[in-house]
Amino acid sequence: MDVSTLKALNAAKRDRRGAVLVSDLASGMSQLVTEDQVPTDALGQEIRARLLSGKSATAEIDGRSLFLNVHLPPPRIVVIGAVHISQALAPMAALAGFAVTIIDPRTAFATPERFAGIDLRADWPDDVFSTMPLDRYSALVAVTHDPKIDDPGQIAALEAGCFYVGALGSRKTHAKRIERLASLGFDQPIIDGIRAPIGLDIGAATPAEIAVAILAEIIQSLRRRSLASGTPQVGVPA
Repeated sequence: MDVSTLKALNAAKRDRRGAVLVSDLASGMSQLVTEDQVPTDALGQEIRARLLSGKSATAEIDGRSLFLNVHLPPPRIVVIGAVHISQALAPMAALAGFAVTIIDPRTAFATPERFAGIDLRADWPDDVFSTMPLDRYSALVAVTHDPKIDDPGQIAALEAGCFYVGALGSRKTHAKRIERLASLGFDQPIIDGIRAPIGLDIGAATPAEIAVAILAEIIQSLRRRSLASGTPQVGVPA
């Protein structure tokens, strides 16, 4: 790998952008393609598939043997609310390869005893995001039922173009959420991206089952996400 390619790869990693290093196995020549530069030809289709799967592989394209080495930022799940669902979701998500952060300003809930080994922030979401901004490889899960805590997280996630935004609550609760976000200037297509009721519809009843449904929906969203640049998204208020 030449110096310019290495610099470009390091820049992509720094900016948490996916990239694929395409190497011609015959000539040894390499080309770095970032997720915002994917072409529309046969090579681009293979790169797109690799970016979605996260798996490196060889491919035969236009008579050439290529190795596609995938570099993706570690995906992370940020949970607003140190509740029972979060206690079940955090270890499951870690096993699935996600970095997990739990945020809740309510210190009675956000205790190390309830979330041992988890990145726990007993603070308001806005304060956390000032030093740990969300991005397109972040999933946001809001489960406190308290708009004062949940809404700032959802707003930040919509502005950052997170690949998943989900919120706990009934359809009536979500209708009120839609009204609040619309009053802030968010366009309806952006608001419609929020998964509510949260999680895949598997008939989940217990906190652990709901956590399974949420994690499954997050994985589905990660593997089927749009690779188009989405930060900031059209319709997000400045």
